[in-house]
Amino acid sequence: MSTTIATASDYLARIAKVRSAMVAKQVDATLLSVGHDLPYLSGYFAMPLERLTMLVIPQNGEVVMVVPRLEVPRVVPQPGVFSIVAWGETEDPVAIVAKLLPSARKIAIGDQMWARFLVELLAKVNGATFVRAVDVVGSLRMSKDASEIAALQAAGAAADRVAQQLHSGQIPLIGRTEAQVSADISARLLAEGHDVVNFAIVAAGENAASPHHHAGSRVIAKNEIVLCDFGGTMNGYCSDITRCVYTGKPASDVAQAYEVLFAAQAAGVAAGVVGAACEDVDRAARAIIEAAGFGEYFVHRTGHGIGM
Repeated sequence: MSTTIATASDYLARIAKVRSAMVAKQVDATLLSVGHDLPYLSGYFAMPLERLTMLVIPQNGEVVMVVPRLEVPRVVPQPGVFSIVAWGETEDPVAIVAKLLPSARKIAIGDQMWARFLVELLAKVNGATFVRAVDVVGSLRMSKDASEIAALQAAGAAADRVAQQLHSGQIPLIGRTEAQVSADISARLLAEGHDVVNFAIVAAGENAASPHHHAGSRVIAKNEIVLCDFGGTMNGYCSDITRCVYTGKPASDVAQAYEVLFAAQAAGVAAGVVGAACEDVDRAARAIIEAAGFGEYFVHRTGHGIGM
């Protein structure tokens, strides 16, 4: 389990901003279950269980964490931020949540809440309109404070150290399976300070064409591309790094593709200025790749956000 670097005062300030957004959007209550909005506002990383966990934030009044009784030991108490209501195996947690919403008519729901809980809640909260919680939490989470930026930098630096170990040959490739290298990378991420390894993709040869390949029994050979995409969570914030290495002297077509990619990266970085839209960055990088004749193979995107 990962922990966040935030304090009770941070959570109170964040909840106050969420409530301001709720007032502006006329939202009476915000309900957050599994997903990263929950730890952002409470410090608690809920497991995606069939048992309901819900942070109930009314526009006014007490914030309540409804949590399975057996999960209570995992919740770090935050006095003054929220109170805890534990439910037992024979109780109906959705009914408990509904009782905390006696007059709510517009309710924001966490984007990753299980559909079964929403369906059950619909039957218990008559006449309410439901909207996505991203409308009241999203803009707040998009803007990182100084401590969050520092946490992201620390997680990124730790992943960079593992990438350097890969580049320098400290992580053997030839003769090992993708799964073995994946396990090696995972162990190194933990050794460098990550609390959790979220993924360690290793894709050799033809498998490197699949960005989210599952590392398997494929043995890595000489003179082929090996794609490594790995990251984890440190103090509640994530790292995510992708590197391609070549086990030998790169073939001419590989070297050519690399130069195109390098130029596209530079174009994307140059376009990433304050005020630019994400699509502008993608368009700048994509134009280089398309001009070189590789456009049909660019099946993903230039990048994505990173945070918790």
